[in-house]
Amino acid sequence: MTQEEYSKMLAEARNQFKSGIPLFGKDGAFHRVLEDFLNAALEGEMDSHIQETKPLTKNRRNGKMPKQLQTEYGPVEIETPRDRDGSFSPEIVQKRQTILAEGLSDKIISLYATGQSMSDIQAFLEENYGTEISKETISNITEKVWPEIKSWRSRSLDDVYPIVWMDAIHYKVRDEKGATVSRAIYNVLALDKEGRKDLLGMYVSQSEGANFWLSVLTDLQNRGVKDILIACVDGLTGFPDAIQSVFPKTDVQLCIVHQIRNSVKYVASKNQKAFLADLKLVYAAQTKEKAETELDSLEAKWGEQYPIVIKSWRDKWDNLSRYFQYTEAIRRIIYTTNIVEGYHRQVRKITKTKGVFPNDDALYKLVYLAYRNIRKKWTQPQQNWGMTAQQLAIKFGDRFSII
Repeated sequence: MTQEEYSKMLAEARNQFKSGIPLFGKDGAFHRVLEDFLNAALEGEMDSHIQETKPLTKNRRNGKMPKQLQTEYGPVEIETPRDRDGSFSPEIVQKRQTILAEGLSDKIISLYATGQSMSDIQAFLEENYGTEISKETISNITEKVWPEIKSWRSRSLDDVYPIVWMDAIHYKVRDEKGATVSRAIYNVLALDKEGRKDLLGMYVSQSEGANFWLSVLTDLQNRGVKDILIACVDGLTGFPDAIQSVFPKTDVQLCIVHQIRNSVKYVASKNQKAFLADLKLVYAAQTKEKAETELDSLEAKWGEQYPIVIKSWRDKWDNLSRYFQYTEAIRRIIYTTNIVEGYHRQVRKITKTKGVFPNDDALYKLVYLAYRNIRKKWTQPQQNWGMTAQQLAIKFGDRFSII
């Protein structure tokens, strides 16, 4: 850059600064400085390389190769020097590298994590950075998150978790033949000893079932979990048995809300209001004994009309009624899977724009990135956790130590 060009650049920079125009970027005054710096650095690397290799191979320069480099300040034009024997491998801008600066890659990943489409991301980069990046390149950048995902999936876990919720969220994915199929993402959300939320694992399968949950629980065990005090799950057949085959001491509480929803589906609409009012006397009772008395009354009144509904409550009563043995503070936390369902609602806000995912990996990648954003807010313990932890310590003794 000549002195005249330098003076002109400074004058332009002053005007842009006063006007609030970014000094870097597509039309920024300092855009040329970045280009000059990169080209000068490449020339310096080539000079050093020739000095090292010429005595041995008589290597020398062999022209330059122009290319456009995308940066967080917009595109810049550089010329990469070449040598005769093709041994030059620059460090500042590597061969086949078309994007410079992790800042731009991080921005692309953060946009993708909010559920933005490839077209939306392209438009954002063009508008804000003056940078044109292909959908393929954007996809390749988001693939950089996989080492982080693999590390997260294999990380060691605590030996004891006081409360764990397990539930699945369902999506549509294209299989190897291009057909649209269902996939279930199994999520294990826990409260740790300090009362903070922690997603212990996320697993993709073709459907939700007790057998697959068994493999999930085995993975938790292999990663260091030795005990779960209370597990809160939906009414999936065989779920409690699957849990207790791996963690035999775990108290399994079936979700009351799931049970109510499933029950009311089989009650005539004209009777639903009255039935639900009578059913509330069962699950809202203060003691298990009172709840069982109300369940008898429910059966006496509605048993002939809805025998299957009453039988479902009877058959599952042992796991539906576990929460009665706990204090009110603990009951509110464990009688429903609302906490993990709330997490699912947050995830769906991100994934709702995706009708069908191209494959399982694309599904997992976006849901993981959504989780990565959500967990930033998981900094505070559950409300009144100090009191709740003490109650759990008294209830479970040596299995849960808080001091």
